Amino acid sequence: MLLKGLLLVVFFAVMVAIGLYCRKNATDVNGFVLGGRSVGPWLTAFAYGTSYFSAVIFVGYAGQFGWRFGIASTWVGLGNAVIGSLLAWVVLGRRTRIMTQHLGSATMPDFFEKRFGSSSLKVLASIIIFIFMIPYTASLYNGLSRLFEMAFHIDYIWCVLIMSVLTGIYVIAGGYMATAINDFIQGLIMLGGIVAVIAAVLNLNGGLVGSLSGLARVEGTTAAGDPVPGIFASFLGPDPLFLLGVVILTSLGTWGLPQMVGKFYAIKSEGDIHKGTIISTVFAVIVAGGCYFLGGFGRLFSDVIGVTEAGTPAGGFDAVIPAMLSSLPDILIAIVIILVLSASMSTLSSLVLTSSSTVTLDLLKGHVVKKMGEKQQLLTMRVLIVVFIAISAGIAIVQVNSPVAFIAQAMGVSWGAMAGAFLAPFLYGLYWKGTSKISCWVSFLFSSVFMTLAMLINLGVLPNFLGMLNNPIYAGAFCMLAGMVIVPLVSLVTPKPGRALVEDAFSCYEKRVTVPMTEALGDGEDA
Repeated sequence: MLLKGLLLVVFFAVMVAIGLYCRKNATDVNGFVLGGRSVGPWLTAFAYGTSYFSAVIFVGYAGQFGWRFGIASTWVGLGNAVIGSLLAWVVLGRRTRIMTQHLGSATMPDFFEKRFGSSSLKVLASIIIFIFMIPYTASLYNGLSRLFEMAFHIDYIWCVLIMSVLTGIYVIAGGYMATAINDFIQGLIMLGGIVAVIAAVLNLNGGLVGSLSGLARVEGTTAAGDPVPGIFASFLGPDPLFLLGVVILTSLGTWGLPQMVGKFYAIKSEGDIHKGTIISTVFAVIVAGGCYFLGGFGRLFSDVIGVTEAGTPAGGFDAVIPAMLSSLPDILIAIVIILVLSASMSTLSSLVLTSSSTVTLDLLKGHVVKKMGEKQQLLTMRVLIVVFIAISAGIAIVQVNSPVAFIAQAMGVSWGAMAGAFLAPFLYGLYWKGTSKISCWVSFLFSSVFMTLAMLINLGVLPNFLGMLNNPIYAGAFCMLAGMVIVPLVSLVTPKPGRALVEDAFSCYEKRVTVPMTEALGDGEDA
Protein backbone atom coordinates (compact mmCIF):
# COMPACT_ATOMS: atom_id res chain seq x y z
CA MET A 1 0.00 0.00 0.00
CA LEU A 2 2.86 2.37 0.84
CA LEU A 3 4.52 1.69 -2.52
CA LYS A 4 1.29 2.33 -4.45
CA GLY A 5 0.61 5.51 -2.51
CA LEU A 6 4.15 6.80 -3.02
CA LEU A 7 4.00 6.24 -6.78
CA LEU A 8 0.69 8.09 -6.95
CA VAL A 9 2.04 11.07 -4.99
CA VAL A 10 5.10 11.33 -7.26
CA PHE A 11 2.92 11.00 -10.37
CA PHE A 12 0.51 13.74 -9.28
CA ALA A 13 3.33 16.04 -8.16
CA VAL A 14 5.03 15.82 -11.55
CA MET A 15 1.77 16.54 -13.41
CA VAL A 16 1.03 19.65 -11.34
CA ALA A 17 4.64 20.90 -11.51
CA ILE A 18 4.59 20.72 -15.32
CA GLY A 19 1.31 22.65 -15.41
CA LEU A 20 2.77 25.42 -13.28
CA TYR A 21 5.99 25.45 -15.33
CA CYS A 22 4.02 25.91 -18.58
CA ARG A 23 2.16 29.02 -17.40
CA LYS A 24 4.51 31.16 -19.52
CA ASN A 25 3.18 29.42 -22.66
CA ALA A 26 -0.46 30.12 -21.80
CA THR A 27 -0.54 33.91 -21.65
CA ASP A 28 -2.60 34.38 -24.84
CA VAL A 29 -5.33 32.44 -26.67
CA ASN A 30 -2.99 31.00 -29.31
CA GLY A 31 -0.59 29.73 -26.66
CA PHE A 32 -3.32 28.40 -24.36
CA VAL A 33 -5.26 26.54 -27.07
CA LEU A 34 -2.54 25.58 -29.60
CA GLY A 35 0.79 25.95 -27.81
CA GLY A 36 1.73 28.71 -30.28
CA ARG A 37 1.56 26.20 -33.18
CA SER A 38 5.14 25.20 -32.32
CA VAL A 39 4.76 21.75 -30.78
CA GLY A 40 7.29 19.14 -31.94
CA PRO A 41 6.64 15.63 -33.32
CA TRP A 42 7.16 13.63 -30.11
CA LEU A 43 4.85 15.79 -28.02
CA THR A 44 2.21 15.96 -30.76
CA ALA A 45 2.30 12.23 -31.51
CA PHE A 46 2.06 11.29 -27.84
CA ALA A 47 -0.67 13.88 -27.27
CA TYR A 48 -2.60 12.31 -30.15
CA GLY A 49 -2.11 8.78 -28.84
CA THR A 50 -2.88 9.48 -25.19
CA SER A 51 -6.00 11.45 -26.15
CA TYR A 52 -7.05 8.48 -28.27
CA PHE A 53 -6.62 5.71 -25.68
CA SER A 54 -8.21 6.18 -22.26
CA ALA A 55 -9.32 4.00 -19.35
CA VAL A 56 -12.48 3.32 -21.35
CA ILE A 57 -10.32 1.47 -23.88
CA PHE A 58 -8.12 -0.34 -21.37
CA VAL A 59 -10.80 -1.47 -18.93
CA GLY A 60 -14.13 -1.17 -20.76
CA TYR A 61 -13.57 -1.91 -24.44
CA ALA A 62 -10.64 -4.33 -24.00
CA GLY A 63 -12.64 -6.32 -21.44
CA GLN A 64 -15.89 -6.28 -23.40
CA PHE A 65 -14.54 -7.02 -26.89
CA GLY A 66 -11.82 -9.35 -25.64
CA TRP A 67 -14.55 -11.44 -23.96
CA ARG A 68 -16.73 -11.30 -27.06
CA PHE A 69 -14.14 -11.90 -29.79
CA GLY A 70 -11.27 -13.60 -28.00
CA ILE A 71 -7.82 -13.10 -29.50
CA ALA A 72 -9.46 -11.67 -32.67
CA SER A 73 -10.08 -8.46 -30.67
CA THR A 74 -6.43 -7.62 -31.45
CA TRP A 75 -7.71 -6.53 -34.89
CA VAL A 76 -9.41 -3.59 -33.19
CA GLY A 77 -6.09 -2.34 -31.85
CA LEU A 78 -4.35 -2.86 -35.18
CA GLY A 79 -7.20 -1.03 -36.93
CA ASN A 80 -6.73 1.84 -34.48
CA ALA A 81 -3.03 1.94 -35.40
CA VAL A 82 -3.41 1.75 -39.20
CA ILE A 83 -6.66 3.66 -39.79
CA GLY A 84 -6.97 5.78 -36.67
CA SER A 85 -3.30 6.82 -36.49
CA LEU A 86 -1.25 6.15 -39.64
CA LEU A 87 -3.86 7.06 -42.26
CA ALA A 88 -5.25 9.90 -40.16
CA TRP A 89 -1.83 11.55 -40.08
CA VAL A 90 -1.14 10.88 -43.76
CA VAL A 91 -4.53 12.06 -45.05
CA LEU A 92 -5.31 14.88 -42.61
CA GLY A 93 -2.04 15.99 -41.00
CA ARG A 94 -0.43 18.32 -43.53
CA ARG A 95 -3.63 19.71 -45.08
CA THR A 96 -5.18 20.40 -41.70
CA ARG A 97 -2.07 22.23 -40.48
CA ILE A 98 -1.78 24.33 -43.66
CA MET A 99 -5.42 25.33 -44.11
CA THR A 100 -6.22 26.01 -40.46
CA GLN A 101 -3.22 28.30 -40.15
CA HIS A 102 -4.15 30.05 -43.42
CA LEU A 103 -7.73 30.56 -42.24
CA GLY A 104 -6.62 31.52 -38.74
CA SER A 105 -8.87 28.91 -37.12
CA ALA A 106 -8.07 27.44 -33.70
CA THR A 107 -11.03 25.03 -33.38
CA MET A 108 -13.03 22.73 -35.63
CA PRO A 109 -16.23 24.87 -35.52
CA ASP A 110 -14.14 27.92 -36.42
CA PHE A 111 -12.77 26.00 -39.41
CA PHE A 112 -16.30 25.28 -40.65
CA GLU A 113 -17.25 28.95 -40.38
CA LYS A 114 -14.24 30.25 -42.29
CA ARG A 115 -14.05 27.44 -44.83
CA PHE A 116 -17.76 27.66 -45.75
CA GLY A 117 -18.52 31.28 -44.80
CA SER A 118 -21.26 30.37 -42.34
CA SER A 119 -21.42 31.47 -38.70
CA SER A 120 -24.47 29.22 -38.21
CA LEU A 121 -22.33 26.17 -39.02
CA LYS A 122 -19.93 27.21 -36.30
CA VAL A 123 -22.72 27.59 -33.75
CA LEU A 124 -24.29 24.22 -34.62
CA ALA A 125 -20.92 22.43 -34.48
CA SER A 126 -20.23 24.03 -31.09
CA ILE A 127 -23.59 22.86 -29.72
CA ILE A 128 -22.97 19.29 -30.91
CA ILE A 129 -19.54 19.27 -29.25
CA PHE A 130 -20.96 20.76 -26.03
CA ILE A 131 -23.76 18.17 -25.81
CA PHE A 132 -21.86 15.02 -26.76
CA MET A 133 -18.50 15.79 -25.16
CA ILE A 134 -19.86 15.75 -21.59
CA PRO A 135 -21.03 12.09 -21.51
CA TYR A 136 -17.77 11.08 -23.18
CA THR A 137 -15.83 12.92 -20.48
CA ALA A 138 -17.94 11.32 -17.74
CA SER A 139 -17.29 7.84 -19.15
CA LEU A 140 -13.55 8.24 -18.52
CA TYR A 141 -14.02 7.75 -14.80
CA ASN A 142 -15.74 4.38 -15.16
CA GLY A 143 -12.57 2.45 -15.82
CA LEU A 144 -11.02 3.67 -12.58
CA SER A 145 -13.59 2.56 -10.02
CA ARG A 146 -12.90 -1.18 -9.92
CA LEU A 147 -9.14 -0.80 -10.20
CA PHE A 148 -8.94 1.65 -7.31
CA GLU A 149 -11.24 -0.47 -5.22
CA MET A 150 -9.04 -3.50 -5.91
CA ALA A 151 -5.75 -1.72 -5.21
CA PHE A 152 -6.54 0.76 -2.44
CA HIS A 153 -9.95 -0.21 -1.05
CA ILE A 154 -10.99 3.45 -1.19
CA ASP A 155 -14.28 4.91 -2.31
CA TYR A 156 -14.66 5.58 -6.04
CA ILE A 157 -15.86 9.11 -5.30
CA TRP A 158 -12.49 10.08 -3.85
CA CYS A 159 -10.75 8.77 -6.94
CA VAL A 160 -12.98 10.90 -9.18
CA LEU A 161 -12.48 14.01 -7.08
CA ILE A 162 -8.69 13.69 -6.87
CA MET A 163 -8.33 13.04 -10.60
CA SER A 164 -10.65 15.94 -11.44
CA VAL A 165 -8.89 18.48 -9.23
CA LEU A 166 -5.35 17.60 -10.31
CA THR A 167 -6.21 17.48 -14.02
CA GLY A 168 -7.96 20.83 -13.68
CA ILE A 169 -4.91 22.41 -12.02
CA TYR A 170 -2.40 21.58 -14.73
CA VAL A 171 -4.75 22.29 -17.67
CA ILE A 172 -5.90 25.64 -16.24
CA ALA A 173 -2.33 26.67 -15.44
CA GLY A 174 -0.46 25.56 -18.55
CA GLY A 175 -3.05 25.05 -21.29
CA TYR A 176 -2.16 22.99 -24.37
CA MET A 177 1.60 22.90 -23.75
CA ALA A 178 1.11 21.51 -20.24
CA THR A 179 -1.22 18.81 -21.54
CA ALA A 180 1.23 17.96 -24.36
CA ILE A 181 4.22 17.55 -22.01
CA ASN A 182 2.17 15.61 -19.49
CA ASP A 183 0.77 13.48 -22.31
CA PHE A 184 4.33 12.61 -23.30
CA ILE A 185 5.19 11.44 -19.78
CA GLN A 186 1.87 9.63 -19.42
CA GLY A 187 2.41 8.00 -22.82
CA LEU A 188 5.78 6.60 -21.74
CA ILE A 189 4.08 5.13 -18.66
CA MET A 190 1.37 3.59 -20.85
CA LEU A 191 3.97 2.04 -23.20
CA GLY A 192 6.01 0.46 -20.45
CA GLY A 193 3.00 -0.49 -18.37
CA ILE A 194 1.09 -2.36 -21.05
CA VAL A 195 4.14 -4.44 -22.05
CA ALA A 196 4.84 -5.39 -18.43
CA VAL A 197 1.21 -6.25 -17.70
CA ILE A 198 0.80 -8.43 -20.81
CA ALA A 199 3.94 -10.38 -19.97
CA ALA A 200 2.79 -10.90 -16.36
CA VAL A 201 -0.76 -11.97 -17.25
CA LEU A 202 0.36 -14.43 -19.93
CA ASN A 203 2.88 -15.87 -17.50
CA LEU A 204 0.00 -16.81 -15.19
CA ASN A 205 -1.22 -19.25 -17.84
CA GLY A 206 2.04 -20.75 -19.05
CA GLY A 207 3.24 -17.94 -21.32
CA LEU A 208 1.99 -17.06 -24.80
CA VAL A 209 1.78 -20.66 -26.07
CA GLY A 210 0.11 -21.89 -22.90
CA SER A 211 -2.38 -19.02 -22.91
CA LEU A 212 -3.30 -19.63 -26.56
CA SER A 213 -3.68 -23.35 -25.90
CA GLY A 214 -5.96 -22.62 -22.95
CA LEU A 215 -8.06 -20.25 -25.02
CA ALA A 216 -8.37 -22.84 -27.79
CA ARG A 217 -10.01 -25.20 -25.31
CA VAL A 218 -12.77 -22.72 -24.49
CA GLU A 219 -15.95 -23.53 -26.42
CA GLY A 220 -17.97 -20.68 -27.84
CA THR A 221 -20.73 -19.97 -30.35
CA THR A 222 -20.84 -17.92 -33.53
CA ALA A 223 -23.18 -14.97 -34.03
CA ALA A 224 -25.70 -17.43 -35.48
CA GLY A 225 -25.57 -19.52 -32.29
CA ASP A 226 -23.59 -22.44 -33.70
CA PRO A 227 -21.21 -24.03 -31.14
CA VAL A 228 -17.56 -23.96 -32.27
CA PRO A 229 -14.73 -25.24 -30.05
CA GLY A 230 -11.76 -22.89 -29.98
CA ILE A 231 -13.59 -20.03 -31.69
CA PHE A 232 -12.02 -17.50 -29.29
CA ALA A 233 -8.53 -18.44 -30.46
CA SER A 234 -9.48 -18.09 -34.13
CA PHE A 235 -8.41 -15.49 -36.71
CA LEU A 236 -11.67 -13.50 -36.88
CA GLY A 237 -13.51 -14.72 -33.79
CA PRO A 238 -17.20 -15.62 -33.47
CA ASP A 239 -18.74 -12.46 -34.98
CA PRO A 240 -16.64 -10.89 -37.80
CA LEU A 241 -19.37 -8.39 -38.83
CA PHE A 242 -19.65 -6.87 -35.38
CA LEU A 243 -15.85 -6.91 -35.13
CA LEU A 244 -15.70 -4.83 -38.33
CA GLY A 245 -18.17 -2.34 -36.84
CA VAL A 246 -15.97 -1.94 -33.77
CA VAL A 247 -12.90 -1.39 -35.94
CA ILE A 248 -14.68 1.31 -37.99
CA LEU A 249 -16.09 3.14 -34.98
CA THR A 250 -12.91 3.16 -32.93
CA SER A 251 -10.53 3.75 -35.87
CA LEU A 252 -12.23 5.97 -38.44
CA GLY A 253 -13.86 7.99 -35.68
CA THR A 254 -10.62 9.82 -34.85
CA TRP A 255 -10.79 11.57 -38.23
CA GLY A 256 -13.80 13.57 -37.10
CA LEU A 257 -13.24 14.08 -33.37
CA PRO A 258 -12.35 17.71 -32.51
CA GLN A 259 -9.91 16.79 -29.74
CA MET A 260 -8.00 14.49 -32.12
CA VAL A 261 -7.94 16.65 -35.26
CA GLY A 262 -6.95 19.62 -33.12
CA LYS A 263 -3.54 18.04 -32.56
CA PHE A 264 -2.68 18.69 -36.22
CA TYR A 265 -3.36 22.42 -35.78
CA ALA A 266 -0.44 22.78 -33.38
CA ILE A 267 2.37 20.78 -35.03
CA LYS A 268 5.45 22.82 -35.90
CA SER A 269 6.83 21.77 -39.31
CA GLU A 270 6.71 19.42 -42.30
CA GLY A 271 9.45 17.21 -40.95
CA ASP A 272 7.60 16.97 -37.66
CA ILE A 273 4.54 15.61 -39.47
CA HIS A 274 6.58 12.74 -40.97
CA LYS A 275 8.15 11.90 -37.61
CA GLY A 276 4.84 12.27 -35.79
CA THR A 277 3.17 9.83 -38.19
CA ILE A 278 5.68 7.09 -37.38
CA ILE A 279 5.73 7.75 -33.63
CA SER A 280 1.94 7.88 -33.37
CA THR A 281 1.51 4.64 -35.32
CA VAL A 282 4.07 2.72 -33.25
CA PHE A 283 2.47 4.05 -30.06
CA ALA A 284 -0.97 2.85 -31.20
CA VAL A 285 0.32 -0.61 -32.17
CA ILE A 286 1.80 -1.13 -28.72
CA VAL A 287 -0.89 0.49 -26.56
CA ALA A 288 -4.10 -0.27 -28.50
CA GLY A 289 -2.91 -3.57 -29.89
CA GLY A 290 -1.64 -4.54 -26.45
CA CYS A 291 -4.87 -3.62 -24.65
CA TYR A 292 -7.12 -5.62 -26.96
CA PHE A 293 -4.63 -8.49 -27.13
CA LEU A 294 -4.64 -8.65 -23.33
CA GLY A 295 -8.45 -8.52 -23.20
CA GLY A 296 -8.62 -11.44 -25.62
CA PHE A 297 -7.47 -13.81 -22.86
CA GLY A 298 -10.22 -12.73 -20.46
CA ARG A 299 -12.09 -16.05 -20.64
CA LEU A 300 -9.09 -17.84 -19.12
CA PHE A 301 -10.02 -16.10 -15.87
CA SER A 302 -13.68 -17.21 -15.85
CA ASP A 303 -13.20 -18.88 -12.47
CA VAL A 304 -12.12 -15.55 -10.96
CA ILE A 305 -14.67 -13.39 -12.77
CA GLY A 306 -17.68 -15.70 -12.63
CA VAL A 307 -19.99 -16.33 -15.57
CA THR A 308 -23.78 -15.85 -15.75
CA GLU A 309 -26.19 -18.28 -17.42
CA ALA A 310 -26.18 -15.98 -20.44
CA GLY A 311 -22.42 -16.44 -20.77
CA THR A 312 -21.47 -12.91 -19.73
CA PRO A 313 -19.10 -11.90 -16.89
CA ALA A 314 -20.87 -11.98 -13.52
CA GLY A 315 -19.66 -8.50 -12.58
CA GLY A 316 -20.18 -7.01 -16.02
CA PHE A 317 -17.60 -6.48 -18.75
CA ASP A 318 -15.80 -3.82 -16.71
CA ALA A 319 -14.88 -6.58 -14.22
CA VAL A 320 -12.86 -8.60 -16.76
CA ILE A 321 -9.58 -6.65 -16.82
CA PRO A 322 -9.48 -5.96 -13.03
CA ALA A 323 -10.05 -9.68 -12.38
CA MET A 324 -7.17 -10.56 -14.72
CA LEU A 325 -4.90 -8.19 -12.82
CA SER A 326 -5.99 -8.98 -9.26
CA SER A 327 -3.42 -11.73 -8.71
CA LEU A 328 -0.42 -9.73 -9.97
CA PRO A 329 2.36 -8.56 -7.62
CA ASP A 330 1.84 -5.23 -5.85
CA ILE A 331 4.44 -3.44 -7.95
CA LEU A 332 2.63 -4.41 -11.16
CA ILE A 333 -0.75 -3.41 -9.74
CA ALA A 334 0.78 -0.03 -8.86
CA ILE A 335 2.02 0.30 -12.45
CA VAL A 336 -1.46 -0.57 -13.76
CA ILE A 337 -3.04 2.11 -11.56
CA ILE A 338 -0.60 4.72 -12.87
CA LEU A 339 -1.17 3.44 -16.42
CA VAL A 340 -4.95 3.80 -16.19
CA LEU A 341 -4.66 7.17 -14.45
CA SER A 342 -2.31 8.34 -17.21
CA ALA A 343 -4.71 7.19 -19.91
CA SER A 344 -7.67 8.84 -18.22
CA MET A 345 -6.05 12.14 -17.24
CA SER A 346 -4.49 12.67 -20.67
CA THR A 347 -7.81 12.12 -22.44
CA LEU A 348 -9.71 14.17 -19.85
CA SER A 349 -7.34 17.13 -20.23
CA SER A 350 -7.71 17.04 -24.02
CA LEU A 351 -11.51 16.85 -23.87
CA VAL A 352 -12.02 19.68 -21.38
CA LEU A 353 -9.55 21.93 -23.21
CA THR A 354 -11.36 21.26 -26.50
CA SER A 355 -14.78 21.83 -24.91
CA SER A 356 -13.86 25.05 -23.13
CA SER A 357 -12.08 26.58 -26.15
CA THR A 358 -14.94 25.64 -28.47
CA VAL A 359 -17.65 27.12 -26.25
CA THR A 360 -15.61 30.28 -25.56
CA LEU A 361 -14.29 31.03 -29.04
CA ASP A 362 -17.13 29.68 -31.16
CA LEU A 363 -20.29 30.01 -29.09
CA LEU A 364 -19.83 32.88 -26.62
CA LYS A 365 -17.41 35.18 -28.44
CA GLY A 366 -19.23 37.32 -31.00
CA HIS A 367 -22.63 35.79 -30.22
CA VAL A 368 -23.39 35.98 -26.51
CA VAL A 369 -20.58 38.41 -25.74
CA LYS A 370 -20.14 40.72 -28.70
CA LYS A 371 -16.74 42.07 -27.67
CA MET A 372 -14.47 39.67 -25.81
CA GLY A 373 -10.86 40.68 -25.27
CA GLU A 374 -7.87 38.34 -25.01
CA LYS A 375 -7.78 38.28 -21.22
CA GLN A 376 -11.53 37.76 -21.01
CA GLN A 377 -11.30 34.82 -23.42
CA LEU A 378 -8.55 33.19 -21.35
CA LEU A 379 -10.50 33.69 -18.11
CA THR A 380 -13.67 32.29 -19.67
CA MET A 381 -11.88 29.19 -20.96
CA ARG A 382 -10.35 28.53 -17.56
CA VAL A 383 -13.71 28.90 -15.82
CA LEU A 384 -15.36 26.58 -18.34
CA ILE A 385 -12.66 23.95 -17.76
CA VAL A 386 -13.75 23.90 -14.11
CA VAL A 387 -17.42 23.70 -15.16
CA PHE A 388 -16.88 20.82 -17.61
CA ILE A 389 -14.79 18.83 -15.14
CA ALA A 390 -17.37 19.39 -12.38
CA ILE A 391 -20.31 18.32 -14.57
CA SER A 392 -18.58 15.18 -15.87
CA ALA A 393 -17.38 14.22 -12.39
CA GLY A 394 -20.88 14.75 -11.01
CA ILE A 395 -22.42 12.51 -13.67
CA ALA A 396 -19.81 9.81 -13.02
CA ILE A 397 -20.44 9.90 -9.26
CA VAL A 398 -24.22 9.71 -9.68
CA GLN A 399 -23.99 6.95 -12.27
CA VAL A 400 -21.77 4.61 -10.26
CA ASN A 401 -24.67 3.83 -7.91
CA SER A 402 -27.36 4.02 -10.58
CA PRO A 403 -28.95 1.14 -12.51
CA VAL A 404 -28.93 3.27 -15.68
CA ALA A 405 -26.18 1.96 -17.95
CA PHE A 406 -26.02 4.93 -20.31
CA ILE A 407 -22.56 6.10 -19.32
CA ALA A 408 -21.17 2.64 -20.06
CA GLN A 409 -22.29 3.22 -23.67
CA ALA A 410 -21.49 6.93 -23.66
CA MET A 411 -18.21 6.65 -25.53
CA GLY A 412 -19.88 4.89 -28.47
CA VAL A 413 -22.72 7.42 -28.55
CA SER A 414 -20.36 10.41 -28.31
CA TRP A 415 -17.91 9.10 -30.90
CA GLY A 416 -20.71 8.21 -33.28
CA ALA A 417 -22.43 11.58 -32.98
CA MET A 418 -19.36 13.82 -33.26
CA ALA A 419 -17.34 11.78 -35.75
CA GLY A 420 -20.44 11.05 -37.83
CA ALA A 421 -21.31 14.74 -37.93
CA PHE A 422 -17.84 16.17 -38.60
CA LEU A 423 -15.73 13.55 -40.38
CA ALA A 424 -17.10 13.89 -43.92
CA PRO A 425 -17.55 17.71 -43.95
CA PHE A 426 -14.04 18.21 -42.56
CA LEU A 427 -12.37 15.71 -44.91
CA TYR A 428 -14.17 16.92 -48.03
CA GLY A 429 -13.63 20.52 -46.92
CA LEU A 430 -9.88 19.98 -46.97
CA TYR A 431 -9.80 18.23 -50.36
CA TRP A 432 -12.83 19.17 -52.48
CA LYS A 433 -13.72 22.68 -53.58
CA GLY A 434 -17.28 21.59 -54.43
CA THR A 435 -18.28 20.79 -50.84
CA SER A 436 -21.38 22.88 -50.04
CA LYS A 437 -22.52 24.51 -46.82
CA ILE A 438 -25.87 22.72 -46.90
CA SER A 439 -24.16 19.31 -47.12
CA CYS A 440 -22.40 20.13 -43.84
CA TRP A 441 -25.74 21.01 -42.25
CA VAL A 442 -27.27 17.72 -43.39
CA SER A 443 -24.30 15.70 -42.09
CA PHE A 444 -24.37 17.51 -38.72
CA LEU A 445 -28.09 16.98 -38.21
CA PHE A 446 -28.26 13.42 -39.55
CA SER A 447 -25.63 11.96 -37.22
CA SER A 448 -26.58 13.91 -34.09
CA VAL A 449 -30.28 13.02 -34.49
CA PHE A 450 -29.60 9.39 -35.42
CA MET A 451 -27.28 8.80 -32.45
CA THR A 452 -29.75 10.53 -30.11
CA LEU A 453 -32.49 8.15 -31.28
CA ALA A 454 -30.18 5.15 -30.76
CA MET A 455 -29.41 6.40 -27.25
CA LEU A 456 -33.10 6.84 -26.39
CA ILE A 457 -33.84 3.33 -27.64
CA ASN A 458 -31.09 1.93 -25.42
CA LEU A 459 -32.50 3.83 -22.45
CA GLY A 460 -35.94 2.30 -23.11
CA VAL A 461 -37.55 5.66 -23.88
CA LEU A 462 -38.39 4.63 -27.46
CA PRO A 463 -39.18 1.23 -28.98
CA ASN A 464 -36.48 -0.30 -31.15
CA PHE A 465 -37.33 0.69 -34.73
CA LEU A 466 -33.68 0.75 -35.88
CA GLY A 467 -33.03 -2.99 -35.68
CA MET A 468 -29.38 -3.78 -35.06
CA LEU A 469 -28.50 -0.11 -35.66
CA ASN A 470 -29.77 0.72 -32.18
CA ASN A 471 -26.44 -0.67 -30.95
CA PRO A 472 -24.09 2.35 -30.44
CA ILE A 473 -21.25 0.52 -32.20
CA TYR A 474 -23.24 -0.23 -35.37
CA ALA A 475 -25.00 3.15 -35.21
CA GLY A 476 -21.73 5.09 -34.89
CA ALA A 477 -20.04 3.22 -37.74
CA PHE A 478 -23.15 3.69 -39.89
CA CYS A 479 -23.22 7.46 -39.28
CA MET A 480 -19.57 7.87 -40.26
CA LEU A 481 -19.95 5.91 -43.47
CA ALA A 482 -23.29 7.59 -44.26
CA GLY A 483 -21.67 11.01 -43.96
CA MET A 484 -19.11 10.06 -46.62
CA VAL A 485 -22.03 9.50 -49.02
CA ILE A 486 -24.34 12.28 -47.84
CA VAL A 487 -21.85 15.16 -48.23
CA PRO A 488 -20.96 14.62 -51.92
CA LEU A 489 -24.53 13.77 -52.94
CA VAL A 490 -26.03 16.83 -51.24
CA SER A 491 -23.19 19.03 -52.55
CA LEU A 492 -24.01 18.03 -56.13
CA VAL A 493 -27.64 19.23 -55.87
CA THR A 494 -27.24 22.31 -53.65
CA PRO A 495 -25.76 25.77 -54.35
CA LYS A 496 -22.01 25.80 -54.70
CA PRO A 497 -19.95 27.84 -52.24
CA GLY A 498 -18.74 31.28 -53.29
CA ARG A 499 -15.84 31.05 -55.74
CA ALA A 500 -13.75 33.73 -54.06
CA LEU A 501 -14.18 32.10 -50.63
CA VAL A 502 -13.14 28.68 -51.92
CA GLU A 503 -10.20 29.91 -53.97
CA ASP A 504 -8.88 31.84 -51.00
CA ALA A 505 -9.13 28.78 -48.75
CA PHE A 506 -7.34 26.50 -51.24
CA SER A 507 -4.74 29.08 -52.23
CA CYS A 508 -2.68 28.04 -49.21
CA TYR A 509 -1.88 24.74 -50.94
CA GLU A 510 -0.43 26.53 -53.97
CA LYS A 511 2.17 28.62 -52.14
CA ARG A 512 5.74 27.93 -53.20
CA VAL A 513 8.25 26.75 -50.61
CA THR A 514 11.92 25.90 -50.94
CA VAL A 515 12.98 22.54 -49.60
CA PRO A 516 16.35 20.70 -49.44
CA MET A 517 17.09 18.07 -52.10
CA THR A 518 16.69 15.32 -49.50
CA GLU A 519 12.95 16.05 -49.75
CA ALA A 520 12.59 16.88 -53.48
CA LEU A 521 14.74 16.61 -56.64
CA GLY A 522 15.43 19.90 -58.39
CA ASP A 523 14.38 20.40 -62.04
CA GLY A 524 17.02 20.93 -64.70
CA GLU A 525 19.98 19.92 -62.54
CA ASP A 526 23.03 18.48 -64.32
CA ALA A 527 23.65 14.77 -63.78
